[in-house]
Amino acid sequence: MRYVVGYSSKERGADAVALAASLARAQDASLDIVHVVDPHTPYAGLYPEGAAATPAEQAILSAERDSLALVPDGVGAGFRPVPAESFAAGLIEAAGDDAGLIVVGAASNGLFKRFTVGSVANALLHASPVPVALAPRGYNRTEPVTRFTLATGQRAGADAAIGTAIGAANRRGVPLRLVSLVTLDAGPDESGEATNAAHRHANTVLSDAAARLPEGHDVSVAVAHGRNIEEAIDSLEWLEGEVLIIGSSRLGEKNKLFIGSTANKILRALPVPMVVVPRDYERVDSMPI
Repeated sequence: MRYVVGYSSKERGADAVALAASLARAQDASLDIVHVVDPHTPYAGLYPEGAAATPAEQAILSAERDSLALVPDGVGAGFRPVPAESFAAGLIEAAGDDAGLIVVGAASNGLFKRFTVGSVANALLHASPVPVALAPRGYNRTEPVTRFTLATGQRAGADAAIGTAIGAANRRGVPLRLVSLVTLDAGPDESGEATNAAHRHANTVLSDAAARLPEGHDVSVAVAHGRNIEEAIDSLEWLEGEVLIIGSSRLGEKNKLFIGSTANKILRALPVPMVVVPRDYERVDSMPI
């Protein structure tokens, strides 16, 4: 298993390496640390005809040294510069057909351990053919994941996320929590029916997950309420080392990500990393995370 890690010398590069290392542990996964460079800038390491070292080459050598120093013992990693017109395009190219995951950090202007969707993440979330993991600003945990939470939904595209969450929790032997989010900004009648529907759907997914996990595996369900999505997210307890998994919007092209308005609101309120899975995503050889 290969995880493509988007690295820049800014803080979010370190966040991405930490999250990738945490997800890679016990999965026999290696980190393919990718540093995207301007294809129009001559660089001896990229272009054999180049001559003496340039400032660009020195910057890449520093990025290689600094990024690999962040990788904890026991996690395999390699570094490579990739020439591309944009950071997102370079990561998608590097992922190719066999990467299980692209991992990036949140935009650097986000609040501590909160997300803002910068241009790189936004581009990835509209074009990546593989799941994308997003690390909150300031994320530095490299220990193994402690729990996966799946944000369940009834729209098309949920099946891929459900399968990914069940497989990820099963392989690591960690608890799986299924969450439905209910906003109470509708009238009392609508809110009551929305809550009932959320409970019914969550318990249906719970039954399916329990049937697909080994007997005795810790799997639970929660329905979170709030006046809006942000409040519902804030009402939940989040463990140290937890990761949220969510499916992409039904509006996305098949096998590509598209993060809708609800997922965007979740992302902005979330205090833990999030993995977004393309709708209809399938891997014949292995699971992504």
